[in-house]
Amino acid sequence: MSRYRQQDNLLGQANSFLEVLEQISQIAPLDKPVLVIGERGTGKELIAARLHFLSKRWDQNYIKLNCAALSESLLESELFGYEAGAFTGASKRREGRFEVAHNGTLFLDELANTSGLIQEKLLRVVEYGEFERVGGSKSVKTDVRLIAATNEDLPTLADAGEFRADLLDRLAFDVITIPPLRERREDIMMLAENFAINMAREMEMELFSGFTEKAKRTLLEYDWPGNIRELKNVVERAVYRTNNPHLPVHEIILDPFESAFRPQGRVKTNDRVNGSDSTIKQAQPDTFISKEIIESADVTPLTPSTKQESVEYPIDLKERSQQYEIDMIKQALADSQFNQKKTAEKLSLTYHQLRGYLKKYNLLDSSAESVEA
Repeated sequence: MSRYRQQDNLLGQANSFLEVLEQISQIAPLDKPVLVIGERGTGKELIAARLHFLSKRWDQNYIKLNCAALSESLLESELFGYEAGAFTGASKRREGRFEVAHNGTLFLDELANTSGLIQEKLLRVVEYGEFERVGGSKSVKTDVRLIAATNEDLPTLADAGEFRADLLDRLAFDVITIPPLRERREDIMMLAENFAINMAREMEMELFSGFTEKAKRTLLEYDWPGNIRELKNVVERAVYRTNNPHLPVHEIILDPFESAFRPQGRVKTNDRVNGSDSTIKQAQPDTFISKEIIESADVTPLTPSTKQESVEYPIDLKERSQQYEIDMIKQALADSQFNQKKTAEKLSLTYHQLRGYLKKYNLLDSSAESVEA
């Protein structure tokens, strides 16, 4: 029974949400791929889980993978497995998620972050039910129901050449679009009370005394950009701060960072990365770049005076232009705390275009490159 507990938050009575539940009930029994579209925090993973547990595969494996959390090479290995000797450190064959999910369901979150190579291999699996492990030449058959999710507009990405249109056609047998919480005002208090009661139980309170009118107004008038996930955090925080089963929750803190003493400036250092002082966590090699690869100590600010320095001819224009691009990319990476998506935005590039530049100039994480080798 515990595996169904994650679906408890699929609560609501708004017509738009009830239509989603009806759509799930219709498509769940079919062995067809489904796309789940929705803003962050709307419950895409919960929808995917319900699709699996209402299907004929409910008693088989339900495997999940976030495509944004891994580099292209690691994602390929995770999805399709690899043969012994496929790369340095591959001492024995390893099954990928498609093999583990055989006869069950595979849920791929953040699908829009996959590369052209991954999309090509996904297309083959969806179309023919087979793939090859990394480093292998033998086709592996699999019977998997694929559910994919994203918070991006895939048709627009396909029109721009940033997502394979043929893969989109195969995956979009049916598309479930989850309405944001701001379009489900009548569900806010139902969800809030559910989260509050669960939090009171977790704190071993004897009861939950509800919300004051002021608290209700705050909850109902807010737009909830983080949707249900944000609502859950806000409500649980309010219950824990009240910490009295006999008092209704009165104070709702929407922004826990709000303080008269909150630092106003940013102190940016070249060695600031998420996770550690030297290299980023392995969980997100596709989003962050190791500071050693960038050699941040050599980054020179691109000021007007830098660009107007005197030049002694003759010069190698191609080499100088490439060096300028490298310096600009390094500068943008440092300014974005080595987050590739933010860097792409700063340089007016798509994520995949930036990845192309990083590969061209050997600026990718060395650990990922060794796997590719």
